[in-house]
Amino acid sequence: MKNHLSLIIPLAAAAALLATGCSSTHDKGPYLPKQSKTPAYESTEPVVLLDPGVQYSVTTAGPPVARLLEDGRLEVVAQLRNRENRRLEVQANCVFKDVNGISTGDETPFQTVILTENATEHVRFVSANNKAARYTIRVRQAR
Repeated sequence: MKNHLSLIIPLAAAAALLATGCSSTHDKGPYLPKQSKTPAYESTEPVVLLDPGVQYSVTTAGPPVARLLEDGRLEVVAQLRNRENRRLEVQANCVFKDVNGISTGDETPFQTVILTENATEHVRFVSANNKAARYTIRVRQAR
């Protein structure tokens, strides 16, 4: 009897788990996308500082300057400023976007920028095609 009881209890527990595991309080059907709790700065801001160290140490000296070149490509120049009394090495790239803010597939490679003590350096990016109307410059710690 004791041998049969040791088999029945685990089977009853497994049956109870299966019965309760299949029930759900959610409605059946399609689901709505969940909104991110963090703001999407890359879709709204012209310059985004990606790392906490860069956020502390680097700022911009005014908004980036953008202009159309003669062939229709977009040129963007940003001024990155070192806020510290030590030399910094960061990397910056630019994602070019169309008028709706959607990437045109034109993203520059990250380029190294050396910022000496309390200095300001210009960083220049040029789009590869004439589809760019907007942009986002991203700055991160050098790797």
